[in-house]
Amino acid sequence: MTQEKWGLLCQKLLKTVGQNNFTTWIEPLEFQALEDGVAVFTVPTNFMGNYVSQNFSDLILYELNNAGEPARRLAFRVAANLPARPAQTAKPAAIPAAASEMSPRRFAEISEPLDGLQAAPLDPRFTFDSFVVGKPNELAHAAARRVSEGGPVTFNPLVLYGGVGLGKTHLMHAIAWELKAKCPELNVLYLSAEQFMYRFVQALRERRMMDFKHLFRSVDVLMVDDVQFIAGKDSTQEEFFHTFNALVDQNKQIIISADRAPGEIKDLEDRVKSRLQCGLVVDLHPTDYELRLGILQTKVQMYRTTYPDLVIADGVLEFLAHRISTNVRVLEGALTRLFAFASLVGREIDMELTQDCLADVLRASERKITVEEIQRKVSDYYNIRLSDIIGPKRLRSYARPRQVAMYLCKQLTSRSLPEIGRRFGGRDHTTVMYGVKRIEELKLTDGQIAEDVEMLRRALEA
Repeated sequence: MTQEKWGLLCQKLLKTVGQNNFTTWIEPLEFQALEDGVAVFTVPTNFMGNYVSQNFSDLILYELNNAGEPARRLAFRVAANLPARPAQTAKPAAIPAAASEMSPRRFAEISEPLDGLQAAPLDPRFTFDSFVVGKPNELAHAAARRVSEGGPVTFNPLVLYGGVGLGKTHLMHAIAWELKAKCPELNVLYLSAEQFMYRFVQALRERRMMDFKHLFRSVDVLMVDDVQFIAGKDSTQEEFFHTFNALVDQNKQIIISADRAPGEIKDLEDRVKSRLQCGLVVDLHPTDYELRLGILQTKVQMYRTTYPDLVIADGVLEFLAHRISTNVRVLEGALTRLFAFASLVGREIDMELTQDCLADVLRASERKITVEEIQRKVSDYYNIRLSDIIGPKRLRSYARPRQVAMYLCKQLTSRSLPEIGRRFGGRDHTTVMYGVKRIEELKLTDGQIAEDVEMLRRALEA
């Protein structure tokens, strides 16, 4: 196999594993030869060979064989001309107890220099200009904007948390880009919690902890993504705790992201939780329909430069915003696929093409919440009987919860208005329509109703 062919395979691997994993683990590999079914690579360290073997060997072997290169296993040769040996049989050297946090079988001798901090790459698409602001994320966006201005530290740390695909990483990258543009003199370090742990273990094994402490304490802004990854890693948490305290004492800004609130991260030490909660903790709520529609409209404007002649029929974006509700990444990916498909077949993007092209995505995003489940949850929430939700009584104490339940059925299930009406004691679809419209109006003027609906929706989707 030629180096050119390996380069082409790398492009496929990049799309599969993502930019961060590719830059850290795949790009440093140097293809040497394919001998008797063994693909031989040069790596900077035995540790990297072991890690690639444990995490990416199956994928690399698949791509090699798919390209017509019959490989049965991988072997890694350390750059210093050490004898090659299959990574599968490489045995880790004895390591300190704390280093076991990254799994002992993934370790061998580490020889990478610790003389500088390499930040994780920033995605040029993730800026404030491309971030669509809506009610679920407006506080997080405002806080991120304030931090990105530089100057005196207002709150420390800033913790952004929320589920997958809600914009945490986008905001983190946007802050970093803005700080680099406005305050180029600042030493801004953005990295994942996994990278922090890797560098900590590297320094520990090489007995260069003083270098590690000096490097991390010399930054002006420390940004750590997915901090929940260090939960359960006692030694890493301890070093993170000390690094955190040192930077706060120097009035340096810290920005953290996590998939849940600090107090809810299992196996995170109480003292680390306490430090994370002492600043501003902001929740990125699940997207609502209006925000999803705004994201789609923004993406369409961006795609116009690539697909200027494509036509989107009325109702398509609204349909997608309703049906794909859990993950913005899936929503954006669906739109990308839709534009590419329509461009290739030369058709207008109408409902028929949308449903054909995105059949698998729509099936996966099909809401599994039932009308009965919504009725039970709403009756429990308002402390009334289920029979009162379904029954004929029109007292306000029953009518308003009934309208809330109808609204949630419309938003969270694929049931039609007539079918929803039948589940509510045989009511006409116009009654359901009125109830849905009434709750939509009250959400704008009645804070209690808006909070009730949001709490119920989150409880149902949890």
